[in-house]
Amino acid sequence: MQTFSFYSDGRLTVRFCGELDHAAAAGAMYALTEAVQEYLPRTCVLDLSGLTFMDSSGVALLLRAKKLLSRSGARLTVQSPPEQARRVLELAGLGQMLEQPEPERREVGSI
Repeated sequence: MQTFSFYSDGRLTVRFCGELDHAAAAGAMYALTEAVQEYLPRTCVLDLSGLTFMDSSGVALLLRAKKLLSRSGARLTVQSPPEQARRVLELAGLGQMLEQPEPERREVGSI
């Protein structure tokens, strides 16, 4: 498991890559906690696009992350989970944490 953190304008993005399972969850939570304490973001986005697998340990990590961020009033969203991770999140009742894609904007022509 690898984690990558990016910070800009109050928004911390943490990208997880690899397998988010029991063996990797503690290290991933440690990396996330360190980044949150360093940057004190207003918004934290967990980018799951690099995951190859996630089990209930990943669900537990997301719940701990939500608790950590809510203490400081920060907002947590989850984006780009692969299909397997999306199913795990939805089965665990965490689908509301998923960031919804921006609706497409269409230009309106003049009549």
